[in-house]
Amino acid sequence: MKVLMINGSPRPNGNTALALKEMEKVFSENGVETEIVTVGNKDIRGCIACGTCAERGKCVFDDLVNETAPKFKEADGLIIASPVYYASANGTLISFLDRLFYSAHFDKTMKVGAAVAVARRAGTTATFDELNKYFTINSMPVASSTYWNEVHGREKGQAVEDKEGMQCLRTLARNMTFLMKSIELGKEKYGLPEKEERVWTHFVR
Repeated sequence: MKVLMINGSPRPNGNTALALKEMEKVFSENGVETEIVTVGNKDIRGCIACGTCAERGKCVFDDLVNETAPKFKEADGLIIASPVYYASANGTLISFLDRLFYSAHFDKTMKVGAAVAVARRAGTTATFDELNKYFTINSMPVASSTYWNEVHGREKGQAVEDKEGMQCLRTLARNMTFLMKSIELGKEKYGLPEKEERVWTHFVR
């Protein structure tokens, strides 16, 4: 089992990283391989809707997005963690995710997803909802925990003081591990769900 962990913070060793490392410990205990990719401190431009990825199979802008796509393809699960900016995820992270999910054309069905939001005080649930939408549009089951996956802390290191938040993340990692292993067993016995040919509709007034 492999889990790819995306750190959307510009601070590679900040509170968002601490949240991911708390989960990483649980994954390690359960024999799950992890890799953290830090996005928030990179120069990532947004999608320009050029459509080139449909021809090349990768984004026209050859940066961290194209480097990460093969890792995403190999992973059984994906965790996206972000600090909260104006009740939203980091803008650099969103640009990265838009391009990653759109340009990586491999089948993402039954890869397990989980979102984590880190904030001083508020905006976590809005960010949590925003990040989960990347999973639910791609047939990716969303792992759950005992509460919304949020951790609070402003100054570096304060995230570890949020005992409930950290417990929530440990539970999330255990639940995610169970779900990934269960899906793997299900694929061996039943295969992936049947797919219909995609229907595209456009509404013009």
